[in-house]
Amino acid sequence: MFDRNVLSKMNEVDRRSFMSHVASSLLGVTVAPATVQALDNTKNVSPTGKKQVIYLFMTGAMSHVDTFDPKPGSKVQGDTKVINTKTPGIKFGEHMKKLAGFSNELAVIRGMSQETGAHGPGQYLMRTSYKEIATTSHPVLASWVQRLDGRISKQLPASVSIGGKAGGPGYLGARYAAVPVGDPNQGLQNVKMPAYLKEPHFNRRLALSATFDKNFRGLAKNNQQVNGYDDLYREAVSLMKSEGLKAFDLNQEEDSVRDKYGRNRLGQGCLLARRLIESGVRFVEVISGGWDMHRGVFESMANKGPELDNAVGSLLQDLKQKGMLKNTLLVIGTEFGRKPNVNVNVGRDHHPAAFSTVLAGAGIKGGQVYGQTDSEAFYVEDQSVSVQDFNATIAKAIDLPYEEEIFSPTGRPFNISNGGTPIKQIVG
Repeated sequence: MFDRNVLSKMNEVDRRSFMSHVASSLLGVTVAPATVQALDNTKNVSPTGKKQVIYLFMTGAMSHVDTFDPKPGSKVQGDTKVINTKTPGIKFGEHMKKLAGFSNELAVIRGMSQETGAHGPGQYLMRTSYKEIATTSHPVLASWVQRLDGRISKQLPASVSIGGKAGGPGYLGARYAAVPVGDPNQGLQNVKMPAYLKEPHFNRRLALSATFDKNFRGLAKNNQQVNGYDDLYREAVSLMKSEGLKAFDLNQEEDSVRDKYGRNRLGQGCLLARRLIESGVRFVEVISGGWDMHRGVFESMANKGPELDNAVGSLLQDLKQKGMLKNTLLVIGTEFGRKPNVNVNVGRDHHPAAFSTVLAGAGIKGGQVYGQTDSEAFYVEDQSVSVQDFNATIAKAIDLPYEEEIFSPTGRPFNISNGGTPIKQIVG
């Protein structure tokens, strides 16, 4: 029997731990806590017309001078050479060879600027549109997408985060959290039914659990804090039994395809993102670390640059060939740029005053650069873009009501872009 008073005093973490313990003890399976959080009772929606997002986040602050905003012939360019792209007048850093061939699909935003030069707050701002404060936890873009426009798949989660620590659902609550995949090569962990547990036995354990849980179910009907766990377990069990789990398994791909993307975390993360989008996940974030290049920036770029170029070039190629690019928004983001002047350690330091991001697909007007930095890529001289404007552009591209307000539990109004304005030259 479950004690009503004990349950009512549990905080959110305690309740999730409690329910995971019940599942492990009674059902003989381990459900990943974040999966339990993310698989909610949101009404299933039709995939028709729903645009999807693959957001590639380069944590550590990607150097704009060495990638998408080079300054040929200037003293700040350093050892990174400059190459032409398919689009006349647009040049990239030498490591972006594949992406140079896709430049007609890309909208390169060189006018990005913000005020935060610390990694954590900068990443928080990019993901939420709001500055990090102690009194409010803001939801990330993936959570907003699900909250404003629902999910696609009946079996798969609305959002997945691959390769690192992502932001959370904030005041929207655990049902809007992304399912985390640490290593794309390992896929989704701890949701597979053990080989020793056959389905009839599993179903008997479910029935036994329902009997023991009768009082808890009664409590859930009258307490919003614990309401919905029946739905969470039903969907978690559905995922465990479904073919949807195959979407997380890169072993389903030919070796040649995996080789094409690159046998590294970013390459395999991009391949997994393509598989998940193909299967109906609404928003996939792929996180790539190692861009904090205070030392040896040119040596580091010789490794990280081609890794990024190959992974994203392969992803774009597949999305186009499969007819998915028209309904899939591809984003390359980072928290800020790197100082154009090379330091004494042959590195580039933090630089929030100017940086670059990239958009493609989902009706984005490609083959253009928006925003211009000065001759040394230090300041934005023309068409400055705030983080809020950037996120409003993302929302507009995927047909979300970027001005629609929702209220936090404290009664404060918020919207997905914190009042940003979409860039009409990019999204119309």
